[in-house]
Amino acid sequence: MATPRRDTRGIVHAADFLARVRFRRPAPAPPLRPYVEHYWLIDWDLTEPYVSHVVPHPAVHLVFQRFEGQAPFVEIAGVQQGLFTQKLEGRGRVCGVKFRPGGFRPFAPEHPVAHWTGRRVHLTGADPAPVLDPADEAARVAALDAHLLAAGPPRPDPQAGLAAAVVERVRTDRAIRRVADLASREGLSVRLLQRLFAAYVGVGPKWVILRYRIHEALERAETEEAVDWAALAADLGYADQAHLVRDFTTTVGVPPAAYAGHRVP
Repeated sequence: MATPRRDTRGIVHAADFLARVRFRRPAPAPPLRPYVEHYWLIDWDLTEPYVSHVVPHPAVHLVFQRFEGQAPFVEIAGVQQGLFTQKLEGRGRVCGVKFRPGGFRPFAPEHPVAHWTGRRVHLTGADPAPVLDPADEAARVAALDAHLLAAGPPRPDPQAGLAAAVVERVRTDRAIRRVADLASREGLSVRLLQRLFAAYVGVGPKWVILRYRIHEALERAETEEAVDWAALAADLGYADQAHLVRDFTTTVGVPPAAYAGHRVP
């Protein structure tokens, strides 16, 4: 099984979260990697309840879940535009599939990805047992692979590949600060870019640009002893520090300086 990724970008108070649960991000089988960024496996056994928070990525998830006192279930979770909150208590297990931006549509071509945005839809015909039951982690990963490959890899979709490439450009290129700049670099009109995102990503390009800014600010608050917020605001393309503080506070729930001051060592 591939080595889990350690990137915790988007997890609020990541150190606290990792101290309470077992969290891994193994890679999918090679044929699935153009569509799936990684799997994510969480197990917990808690003596008192814990509430986790995540600033979501522009990604659709397929999630197999078992919570104490509930019947196991499977759901599709579209892109969540606000802070995602989940209460964990007792013992439980979650095995998730994080699709790449653009990667979910080939598996569900009947709807634009915007159809799923903000929704969590239970799949009543899906059996969660093959994924959730194995004690062996490698067996769970193999079961996820088998579930996605059951109908064979999806047909190549150039638009899905384009959407993935454009979102990756936004994630890695800090010079992209406006939708018009992104459209120009991709040789598309703003309207065509917005249509591509609605069909294959689920949220608009402006949302994605802003979200990756917040992910970067959250990561800096998690990992740096003293953040120069004014310099970071300028680096991320904000007009001033006040705009960064506003967006961070709206998304995470507290101002960035207060968040950094309450992180777990």
